[in-house]
Amino acid sequence: MSTIIAASRNEHKIREIGEITSKFGLKIISRDDAGVPETEIEEDGTTFEENSFKKANEIMKMTGEISIADDSGLEVEYLHGAPGVYSARFAGDDANDRKNNEKLLSLLEDIPYKERKAKFVSVITMVYPDGKKLVARGECHGHILTEPIGDNGFGYDPLFVPDGYQRTFAQLSAEEKNKISHRSKALEKLAEMLEG
Repeated sequence: MSTIIAASRNEHKIREIGEITSKFGLKIISRDDAGVPETEIEEDGTTFEENSFKKANEIMKMTGEISIADDSGLEVEYLHGAPGVYSARFAGDDANDRKNNEKLLSLLEDIPYKERKAKFVSVITMVYPDGKKLVARGECHGHILTEPIGDNGFGYDPLFVPDGYQRTFAQLSAEEKNKISHRSKALEKLAEMLEG
């Protein structure tokens, strides 16, 4: 079984990606378990694709092993795609989920529901030592509410209602969310590429 090093430290993400890659004889381990030295990879790309590739490529160069990274965030149509790659630090250097959500709501104040279209985007990049790379993008479309609802999930989940649903991501169970989420769609594409 080949080993893939995850650029992420997020156990939930690693487990989710591992459920897909294990079917193809690829075992995923965290960068910490791989002994990657403590280093901050600056996410200075202007697209999810750039950031995802940069993270995976840096880890691959450090370890000489296949590496995988994802970059994800929320794009709001009315805000011309913002917060986008800045989703995690939208409210500034000391941003957290609450502050990011408050900033988003203030920018959408008085904007009618039908104009509050948004999508979650996830780009997963797998980089091989021989230079080969696989890039899978997944999107989940929906709308932004005027106030947060629900206790599950994280980030912008309490504000985001996926198309075809009456509940936010933060009101859905993990199983329900994983069936329709941007990351699960990117993982489905990655699985198709690995089969190929």
